[in-house]
Amino acid sequence: MSGASSIPKMLSVTSVIPDGLLDCESEGLADLLSGPTLLHLPGRQTAPLFVSVLLHGNEVTGWLAIRSLLQAYADRELPRALSVFIGNVEAARYGKRLLDGQPDYNRIWFSPDTPASSPEEHMVRQVVEEMRRRNVFGSLDIHNNTGLNPYYGCIRREDESFFYLASLFSRTIVHFLKPEGVQSEAFSDLCPAATLECGRPGDPAGTVRAVEYIEDCMRLTHFPDRPIPFRDIDVYHTAAVVEVPEETSFVFSSNGQGHSVGKFPEQNSPDVVFQENIDRLNFSEVLPGALWGRIEREGARPLLVRNEQGEDVTNRFFSFTNGEIRLIASVMPSMLTLDTGVVRQDCFCYLMERYSPKGNAQEKSS
Repeated sequence: MSGASSIPKMLSVTSVIPDGLLDCESEGLADLLSGPTLLHLPGRQTAPLFVSVLLHGNEVTGWLAIRSLLQAYADRELPRALSVFIGNVEAARYGKRLLDGQPDYNRIWFSPDTPASSPEEHMVRQVVEEMRRRNVFGSLDIHNNTGLNPYYGCIRREDESFFYLASLFSRTIVHFLKPEGVQSEAFSDLCPAATLECGRPGDPAGTVRAVEYIEDCMRLTHFPDRPIPFRDIDVYHTAAVVEVPEETSFVFSSNGQGHSVGKFPEQNSPDVVFQENIDRLNFSEVLPGALWGRIEREGARPLLVRNEQGEDVTNRFFSFTNGEIRLIASVMPSMLTLDTGVVRQDCFCYLMERYSPKGNAQEKSS
């Protein structure tokens, strides 16, 4: 790779579980490991299952699940070879999604045709190529979220094997094309790939579900090629992403006494006040007219909505009149969050529509 010699070494690759690893909490991994680590373990079936954890340092369920699984198999052979990528251990040390100056570890998995712009991008390309050489069987990327969401699986490709892989985790499946540069995008060219949303970080039920799911995937011998009955799954498509513009300050409150300020914590009067507990709208049909918040400063731009092509479609979904932020279209939000750090580093939420995977024919929710 051109210029590779000037790139700092970031990735450690090992086939041996380091001493103390299976007793380590996520915040201690940075002291035990030299950085992001790719761990290869043998199993009865040789084509490995790939699992990435801690791409966001505060989303610990993936690590807790892998740790629990490997503890359970300490004296037994794994059903299938397993490759685990332990990602942003430095951010995990501080319980942060990412640290200042770091890229988002789940926005750097771009095509090799795209010039890499950071050492982290070069690193994950090493991971992808390593797994390509090992004839990877399937890929799982385990995440948490901060709002009220069900467990659900996300896929990038409309393919029976992808739907099947996601359906083993949950009947709720989201097909998405944005954001780009995510892990499941890169691995979709190699094998069936799914992103798992396991609820809030540290939820014991989410960890148990993830352990069971990883084990189920390791026991698979192949992916069935028959279609999954649509009645057995609920499939949604992400149509748009909603952001709070960088210059807009905000709080979440029903009475103006917000509990969490956005970009400017020193401001006594935020630009926008969003409804308290708005994350309760996740995965529910929200009808036109629903109030999402109030505009406290005249001229403030409260929301920016972009479709899959990156076009500004804010006026298709929201009206900002009489100081109120109201829906003007039926939507199904996902990943609405009350965590202002996540809003700033990622987005406010996604807007989805229900559809059938058959021929990409969309069916609006009723």
